[in-house]
Amino acid sequence: MRISGVTEGTYDVPSSNRRVTQQDIARMTGVSQTTVSIVLNERDDAAVRIAPETRERVLQAIRRTGYVADPIARRLAAQRNRFLGVFTYEPVFPAGQGDFYHPFLVGIEECAESIGCDLLLFTSAPVVDGRRRIFHQDNRLRLADGCILLGRWLDPRELARLLAEGSPFVSVGRRDDAGGAVPYVGADYPAATAAQVRRAAELGHRRIAYVGEGGGAESHADRLHGFTTAVAETGISGIHVRFADRRAGVVLDEIQEQGCTAIFVEEFADGAVVADEAARRGLRVPDDLSFVALGDPTRPASTDLDFTGYRIPRREMGWQAVEVLSAILDGSGGDLQRLLPCEPVAGATLAVPHA
Repeated sequence: MRISGVTEGTYDVPSSNRRVTQQDIARMTGVSQTTVSIVLNERDDAAVRIAPETRERVLQAIRRTGYVADPIARRLAAQRNRFLGVFTYEPVFPAGQGDFYHPFLVGIEECAESIGCDLLLFTSAPVVDGRRRIFHQDNRLRLADGCILLGRWLDPRELARLLAEGSPFVSVGRRDDAGGAVPYVGADYPAATAAQVRRAAELGHRRIAYVGEGGGAESHADRLHGFTTAVAETGISGIHVRFADRRAGVVLDEIQEQGCTAIFVEEFADGAVVADEAARRGLRVPDDLSFVALGDPTRPASTDLDFTGYRIPRREMGWQAVEVLSAILDGSGGDLQRLLPCEPVAGATLAVPHA
Protein backbone atom coordinates (compact mmCIF):
# COMPACT_ATOMS: atom_id res chain seq x y z
CA MET A 1 0.00 0.00 0.00
CA ARG A 2 1.13 3.56 -0.69
CA ILE A 3 -0.04 6.65 1.16
CA SER A 4 1.02 10.11 0.00
CA GLY A 5 3.71 8.50 -2.14
CA VAL A 6 5.36 6.66 0.76
CA THR A 7 5.69 2.88 0.74
CA GLU A 8 4.36 1.10 3.82
CA GLY A 9 7.08 -0.43 5.98
CA THR A 10 6.63 -2.37 9.18
CA TYR A 11 3.87 -0.12 10.48
CA ASP A 12 0.19 -1.05 10.46
CA VAL A 13 -0.90 1.92 8.34
CA PRO A 14 -4.60 2.83 8.53
CA SER A 15 -6.79 2.43 5.47
CA SER A 16 -6.33 5.23 2.95
CA ASN A 17 -10.08 5.95 2.95
CA ARG A 18 -9.81 8.05 6.09
CA ARG A 19 -7.48 10.68 7.50
CA VAL A 20 -4.63 9.42 9.67
CA THR A 21 -4.99 10.75 13.22
CA GLN A 22 -2.66 11.33 16.14
CA GLN A 23 -4.33 8.36 17.79
CA ASP A 24 -3.23 6.19 14.83
CA ILE A 25 0.37 7.40 15.16
CA ALA A 26 0.29 6.70 18.91
CA ARG A 27 -1.05 3.17 18.33
CA MET A 28 1.51 2.40 15.64
CA THR A 29 4.48 3.52 17.74
CA GLY A 30 3.34 2.31 21.16
CA VAL A 31 3.31 5.74 22.79
CA SER A 32 0.58 7.98 24.19
CA GLN A 33 -1.30 10.51 22.10
CA THR A 34 0.16 13.19 24.36
CA THR A 35 3.68 12.11 23.31
CA VAL A 36 2.72 12.34 19.64
CA SER A 37 1.32 15.84 20.21
CA ILE A 38 4.52 16.98 21.93
CA VAL A 39 6.68 15.66 19.08
CA LEU A 40 4.42 17.22 16.43
CA ASN A 41 4.52 20.63 18.08
CA GLU A 42 8.28 20.45 18.66
CA ARG A 43 8.06 21.36 22.30
CA ASP A 44 9.17 19.94 25.60
CA ASP A 45 6.71 19.06 28.31
CA ALA A 46 7.73 19.11 31.95
CA ALA A 47 5.46 16.16 32.72
CA VAL A 48 6.57 14.02 29.77
CA ARG A 49 10.24 13.62 28.85
CA ILE A 50 10.63 12.32 25.30
CA ALA A 51 13.65 10.10 24.72
CA PRO A 52 15.50 10.79 21.44
CA GLU A 53 14.81 7.28 20.12
CA THR A 54 11.10 7.64 20.93
CA ARG A 55 10.94 11.02 19.20
CA GLU A 56 12.61 9.54 16.11
CA ARG A 57 10.20 6.57 16.08
CA VAL A 58 7.22 8.92 16.11
CA LEU A 59 8.72 11.14 13.39
CA GLN A 60 9.40 8.08 11.23
CA ALA A 61 5.77 6.97 11.56
CA ILE A 62 4.63 10.48 10.62
CA ARG A 63 6.79 10.44 7.51
CA ARG A 64 5.69 6.94 6.49
CA THR A 65 1.95 7.65 6.81
CA GLY A 66 2.07 11.12 5.31
CA TYR A 67 0.28 12.42 8.41
CA VAL A 68 -0.76 16.06 8.13
CA ALA A 69 -1.79 17.73 11.38
CA ASP A 70 -5.04 19.67 11.45
CA PRO A 71 -3.90 23.32 11.67
CA ILE A 72 -6.68 24.15 14.14
CA ALA A 73 -5.75 21.15 16.30
CA ARG A 74 -2.09 22.20 16.24
CA ARG A 75 -2.99 25.69 17.36
CA LEU A 76 -5.12 24.34 20.17
CA ALA A 77 -2.32 21.98 21.23
CA ALA A 78 -0.14 25.02 21.87
CA GLN A 79 -2.90 27.09 23.47
CA ARG A 80 -6.39 25.76 24.15
CA ASN A 81 -9.42 27.93 23.57
CA ARG A 82 -10.71 27.07 27.05
CA PHE A 83 -14.09 26.26 25.48
CA LEU A 84 -15.80 22.99 26.40
CA GLY A 85 -18.67 21.86 24.22
CA VAL A 86 -21.93 20.28 25.36
CA PHE A 87 -23.86 18.25 22.78
CA THR A 88 -27.21 16.64 23.52
CA TYR A 89 -28.78 13.87 21.45
CA GLU A 90 -32.18 14.76 22.86
CA PRO A 91 -33.92 18.06 23.73
CA VAL A 92 -32.61 17.99 27.29
CA PHE A 93 -32.15 21.62 28.20
CA PRO A 94 -34.46 22.32 31.12
CA ALA A 95 -37.64 24.33 30.89
CA GLY A 96 -37.80 24.37 34.69
CA GLN A 97 -35.80 23.50 37.76
CA GLY A 98 -37.44 20.09 38.01
CA ASP A 99 -36.20 18.90 34.64
CA PHE A 100 -34.33 15.55 34.78
CA TYR A 101 -31.25 16.91 33.00
CA HIS A 102 -30.94 20.11 35.01
CA PRO A 103 -28.61 18.68 37.73
CA PHE A 104 -26.25 17.27 35.05
CA LEU A 105 -25.97 20.71 33.48
CA VAL A 106 -25.44 22.37 36.86
CA GLY A 107 -22.53 20.02 37.60
CA ILE A 108 -21.03 20.61 34.15
CA GLU A 109 -21.30 24.38 34.57
CA GLU A 110 -19.84 24.40 38.08
CA CYS A 111 -16.82 22.28 37.21
CA ALA A 112 -16.16 24.23 34.00
CA GLU A 113 -16.17 27.44 36.04
CA SER A 114 -13.80 25.93 38.61
CA ILE A 115 -11.17 25.19 35.94
CA GLY A 116 -11.61 28.48 34.09
CA CYS A 117 -13.43 27.22 31.01
CA ASP A 118 -16.48 28.52 29.17
CA LEU A 119 -19.24 26.27 27.84
CA LEU A 120 -20.28 26.16 24.20
CA LEU A 121 -23.70 24.59 23.61
CA PHE A 122 -24.04 22.84 20.24
CA THR A 123 -27.66 23.32 19.25
CA SER A 124 -27.67 23.40 15.43
CA ALA A 125 -27.30 19.66 14.79
CA PRO A 126 -30.07 18.34 12.49
CA VAL A 127 -32.61 15.71 13.49
CA VAL A 128 -32.45 12.64 11.23
CA ASP A 129 -34.93 9.76 11.69
CA GLY A 130 -36.03 11.29 14.99
CA ARG A 131 -32.47 11.62 16.38
CA ARG A 132 -30.03 14.49 16.54
CA ARG A 133 -26.72 13.92 14.75
CA ILE A 134 -23.28 15.24 15.57
CA PHE A 135 -21.80 14.94 12.10
CA HIS A 136 -23.27 17.10 9.37
CA GLN A 137 -21.99 19.61 6.83
CA ASP A 138 -22.07 22.49 9.33
CA ASN A 139 -20.44 20.52 12.14
CA ARG A 140 -18.65 22.91 14.51
CA LEU A 141 -17.29 20.57 17.19
CA ARG A 142 -13.75 21.82 16.55
CA LEU A 143 -14.66 25.22 17.97
CA ALA A 144 -14.40 23.58 21.39
CA ASP A 145 -11.35 21.90 22.91
CA GLY A 146 -13.47 18.87 23.73
CA CYS A 147 -17.11 17.91 24.16
CA ILE A 148 -19.47 16.48 26.80
CA LEU A 149 -22.15 14.20 25.28
CA LEU A 150 -25.46 14.09 27.09
CA GLY A 151 -28.59 12.02 26.45
CA ARG A 152 -30.06 8.60 27.11
CA TRP A 153 -29.35 7.43 23.56
CA LEU A 154 -26.02 8.07 21.81
CA ASP A 155 -25.34 6.87 18.28
CA PRO A 156 -22.65 4.14 18.49
CA ARG A 157 -21.49 4.93 14.94
CA GLU A 158 -20.84 8.53 15.89
CA LEU A 159 -19.02 7.46 19.06
CA ALA A 160 -16.82 5.16 16.98
CA ARG A 161 -16.07 7.98 14.54
CA LEU A 162 -15.17 10.39 17.36
CA LEU A 163 -12.76 7.77 18.72
CA ALA A 164 -11.25 7.06 15.30
CA GLU A 165 -10.65 10.74 14.63
CA GLY A 166 -9.13 11.33 18.06
CA SER A 167 -11.76 13.91 19.02
CA PRO A 168 -11.70 14.53 22.81
CA PHE A 169 -15.10 13.77 24.35
CA VAL A 170 -16.74 12.26 27.42
CA SER A 171 -20.15 10.62 27.66
CA VAL A 172 -22.42 11.27 30.62
CA GLY A 173 -23.59 7.71 31.15
CA ARG A 174 -21.86 4.37 30.61
CA ARG A 175 -21.37 3.39 26.96
CA ASP A 176 -20.00 0.06 25.75
CA ASP A 177 -21.19 -0.04 22.13
CA ALA A 178 -18.10 1.53 20.51
CA GLY A 179 -15.42 -0.99 21.35
CA GLY A 180 -15.34 -0.35 25.09
CA ALA A 181 -13.03 2.65 24.70
CA VAL A 182 -15.57 5.43 25.26
CA PRO A 183 -14.61 7.76 28.14
CA TYR A 184 -17.64 8.11 30.43
CA VAL A 185 -18.97 9.00 33.86
CA GLY A 186 -22.01 6.91 34.72
CA ALA A 187 -24.15 5.76 37.62
CA ASP A 188 -23.60 2.33 39.16
CA TYR A 189 -27.11 1.07 38.45
CA PRO A 190 -26.29 -2.64 38.92
CA ALA A 191 -25.04 -2.15 42.49
CA ALA A 192 -27.86 0.24 43.45
CA THR A 193 -30.57 -2.04 42.02
CA ALA A 194 -29.07 -5.16 43.59
CA ALA A 195 -29.06 -3.47 47.01
CA GLN A 196 -32.79 -2.78 46.71
CA VAL A 197 -33.51 -6.38 45.68
CA ARG A 198 -31.55 -7.66 48.70
CA ARG A 199 -33.54 -5.32 50.94
CA ALA A 200 -36.82 -6.69 49.56
CA ALA A 201 -35.60 -10.26 50.15
CA GLU A 202 -34.65 -9.40 53.74
CA LEU A 203 -38.19 -8.11 54.32
CA GLY A 204 -39.62 -11.42 53.15
CA HIS A 205 -40.53 -10.87 49.50
CA ARG A 206 -40.13 -14.17 47.64
CA ARG A 207 -41.42 -13.19 44.19
CA ILE A 208 -40.77 -9.80 42.63
CA ALA A 209 -41.18 -8.13 39.22
CA TYR A 210 -38.97 -5.86 37.13
CA VAL A 211 -41.10 -3.51 35.02
CA GLY A 212 -39.36 -1.84 32.07
CA GLU A 213 -37.47 -2.49 28.87
CA GLY A 214 -34.30 -3.78 30.51
CA GLY A 215 -32.40 -3.08 27.29
CA GLY A 216 -31.64 -0.52 24.62
CA ALA A 217 -29.95 2.19 26.64
CA GLU A 218 -27.10 0.94 28.85
CA SER A 219 -28.80 2.50 31.88
CA HIS A 220 -31.79 0.19 31.37
CA ALA A 221 -29.68 -2.89 30.72
CA ASP A 222 -27.59 -2.16 33.83
CA ARG A 223 -30.68 -1.96 36.03
CA LEU A 224 -32.01 -5.30 34.79
CA HIS A 225 -28.55 -6.86 35.22
CA GLY A 226 -28.44 -5.75 38.85
CA PHE A 227 -31.97 -7.08 39.37
CA THR A 228 -31.36 -10.54 37.89
CA THR A 229 -27.98 -10.91 39.61
CA ALA A 230 -29.41 -10.12 43.05
CA VAL A 231 -32.45 -12.35 42.47
CA ALA A 232 -30.11 -15.28 41.79
CA GLU A 233 -27.91 -14.46 44.79
CA THR A 234 -30.82 -14.26 47.24
CA GLY A 235 -32.63 -17.33 45.91
CA ILE A 236 -35.94 -15.55 45.35
CA SER A 237 -37.94 -15.48 42.10
CA GLY A 238 -38.07 -12.57 39.68
CA ILE A 239 -39.93 -11.89 36.46
CA HIS A 240 -39.38 -9.28 33.75
CA VAL A 241 -42.48 -7.44 32.56
CA ARG A 242 -42.20 -4.97 29.69
CA PHE A 243 -44.39 -1.89 29.88
CA ALA A 244 -43.89 -0.52 26.34
CA ASP A 245 -47.23 0.74 25.00
CA ARG A 246 -49.39 -1.51 27.15
CA ARG A 247 -51.98 -0.17 29.56
CA ALA A 248 -51.11 -0.16 33.27
CA GLY A 249 -54.01 -2.53 33.95
CA VAL A 250 -52.62 -5.17 31.61
CA VAL A 251 -49.17 -4.89 33.21
CA LEU A 252 -50.64 -5.17 36.71
CA ASP A 253 -52.72 -8.19 35.66
CA GLU A 254 -49.55 -10.02 34.59
CA ILE A 255 -47.77 -9.13 37.82
CA GLN A 256 -50.66 -10.29 40.01
CA GLU A 257 -51.10 -13.51 38.04
CA GLN A 258 -47.45 -14.32 38.83
CA GLY A 259 -48.02 -13.73 42.53
CA CYS A 260 -45.49 -10.90 42.87
CA THR A 261 -45.51 -8.82 46.04
CA ALA A 262 -43.02 -6.14 44.99
CA ILE A 263 -42.56 -4.19 41.75
CA PHE A 264 -39.23 -2.67 40.68
CA VAL A 265 -39.89 0.04 38.11
CA GLU A 266 -37.26 1.10 35.60
CA GLU A 267 -39.04 4.41 34.98
CA PHE A 268 -40.43 6.37 37.93
CA ALA A 269 -43.43 7.59 35.92
CA ASP A 270 -44.42 4.02 35.00
CA GLY A 271 -44.37 3.14 38.69
CA ALA A 272 -46.71 6.04 39.47
CA VAL A 273 -49.18 4.88 36.80
CA VAL A 274 -49.15 1.23 37.95
CA ALA A 275 -49.51 2.32 41.60
CA ASP A 276 -52.57 4.39 40.65
CA GLU A 277 -54.08 1.33 38.97
CA ALA A 278 -53.34 -0.75 42.07
CA ALA A 279 -55.12 1.82 44.23
CA ARG A 280 -58.16 1.70 41.95
CA ARG A 281 -58.29 -2.05 42.60
CA GLY A 282 -58.26 -1.48 46.34
CA LEU A 283 -54.64 -2.61 46.83
CA ARG A 284 -52.73 -0.81 49.56
CA VAL A 285 -49.16 0.37 48.98
CA PRO A 286 -46.98 -1.02 50.49
CA ASP A 287 -49.07 -3.46 52.60
CA ASP A 288 -50.57 -5.36 49.67
CA LEU A 289 -48.03 -4.40 47.00
CA SER A 290 -44.59 -2.78 47.38
CA PHE A 291 -42.91 -0.50 44.85
CA VAL A 292 -39.26 0.40 44.28
CA ALA A 293 -38.28 3.20 41.87
CA LEU A 294 -34.92 2.63 40.17
CA GLY A 295 -33.88 6.24 39.76
CA ASP A 296 -35.29 9.74 39.42
CA PRO A 297 -38.24 10.73 37.18
CA THR A 298 -37.16 11.26 33.56
CA ARG A 299 -40.61 12.59 32.63
CA PRO A 300 -43.44 14.22 34.59
CA ALA A 301 -45.09 11.92 37.11
CA SER A 302 -48.06 12.82 39.30
CA THR A 303 -48.13 10.89 42.57
CA ASP A 304 -48.35 11.48 46.31
CA LEU A 305 -46.34 8.34 47.06
CA ASP A 306 -42.90 8.64 48.65
CA PHE A 307 -41.21 5.99 46.53
CA THR A 308 -38.51 3.77 47.98
CA GLY A 309 -35.50 3.42 45.67
CA TYR A 310 -32.44 5.48 44.88
CA ARG A 311 -31.33 8.79 43.40
CA ILE A 312 -28.91 9.14 40.49
CA PRO A 313 -25.85 11.32 41.29
CA ARG A 314 -26.65 13.62 38.38
CA ARG A 315 -24.86 16.76 39.55
CA GLU A 316 -21.71 14.84 40.44
CA MET A 317 -21.81 12.98 37.10
CA GLY A 318 -21.82 16.30 35.25
CA TRP A 319 -18.97 17.63 37.38
CA GLN A 320 -16.80 14.55 36.95
CA ALA A 321 -17.48 14.40 33.20
CA VAL A 322 -15.75 17.77 32.93
CA GLU A 323 -12.90 16.48 35.13
CA VAL A 324 -12.38 13.50 32.82
CA LEU A 325 -12.49 15.69 29.71
CA SER A 326 -9.95 18.06 31.25
CA ALA A 327 -7.66 15.11 32.01
CA ILE A 328 -7.91 13.95 28.40
CA LEU A 329 -7.07 17.42 27.10
CA ASP A 330 -4.17 17.87 29.51
CA GLY A 331 -2.85 14.36 28.95
CA SER A 332 -2.76 13.83 32.72
CA GLY A 333 -4.34 10.37 32.48
CA GLY A 334 -6.29 8.83 35.34
CA ASP A 335 -9.52 6.84 35.31
CA LEU A 336 -11.40 7.77 32.13
CA GLN A 337 -14.34 5.44 32.83
CA ARG A 338 -16.08 6.05 36.14
CA LEU A 339 -19.19 4.65 37.80
CA LEU A 340 -20.54 6.66 40.73
CA PRO A 341 -22.67 5.20 43.56
CA CYS A 342 -26.36 6.06 43.73
CA GLU A 343 -27.97 7.42 46.90
CA PRO A 344 -30.49 5.05 48.57
CA VAL A 345 -33.91 6.53 49.36
CA ALA A 346 -35.79 4.86 52.22
CA GLY A 347 -39.18 6.13 51.07
CA ALA A 348 -42.43 4.54 52.19
CA THR A 349 -43.36 2.06 49.45
CA LEU A 350 -41.36 -1.04 50.44
CA ALA A 351 -42.48 -3.06 53.45
CA VAL A 352 -42.93 -6.59 54.76
CA PRO A 353 -45.38 -8.36 52.38
CA HIS A 354 -48.94 -8.76 53.65
CA ALA A 355 -49.57 -12.31 54.76
